[in-house]
Amino acid sequence: MELDNWSRGLALAVLLGTAAAAPASHAQEAQPALGAPFDGWELTVSPYTYHFSREEHTSVFLAGLERQYASNWLWGGALFSNSFGQPSGTVYFGYQWDKLFGVEPLYFKLVGGIMYGYVDEYEDKVPLNHNGFSPIILPGLGWRLTPKDALQVIVLGGNGFMFSYNRRF
Repeated sequence: MELDNWSRGLALAVLLGTAAAAPASHAQEAQPALGAPFDGWELTVSPYTYHFSREEHTSVFLAGLERQYASNWLWGGALFSNSFGQPSGTVYFGYQWDKLFGVEPLYFKLVGGIMYGYVDEYEDKVPLNHNGFSPIILPGLGWRLTPKDALQVIVLGGNGFMFSYNRRF
C-alpha cells in the first residue's frame, strides 16, 4: 500500500482532527484522570514513519491492537507494510510508565517481541533476522490527549521514528 505525500498528510490530519475533537464530544461523560490505571484495549494506527536514511523506502502503514492492564503490563500485535512494501506483523509484550516526570499526560512504553516480514533481499535490513523472523525492542513516548486518545512516537532502532494515534476502548 503506497501513499503519496498528500494522502499521508490527509490521513494524519484526519487522525489529529479526531483526537482534537474527542474532548468536546465526550465533555458530558465522567472521565477518569489522564494517568489513571486502565484495564482494556487500545487500537493503534500509524499513517507515517520517518526514516533517517536516504535509502528508497515505501510508505509504512500500521494497525495494531493492544491489551493493557491496570498494573501497566501489556501485550499486543500489529500488522503493517514494512519500509520495503512487504506485508509484516509483530507480537509483543511490555510495560507502560504513566505520569512520566510527574507530567500527567506523558508516558513511556517499552515493548519486546518478535517480528516477521523482512524477507528475501531485505533480510539484512533488521538485526538477528532468521527466515524473516527477528526480535524487537521498541521504546515509545506518548502524550495522552484525553483518557481515551493519545499520540505516540516509537523509536525504530537507528532507522527512524513511527508516529501513531492510539484510541482506548
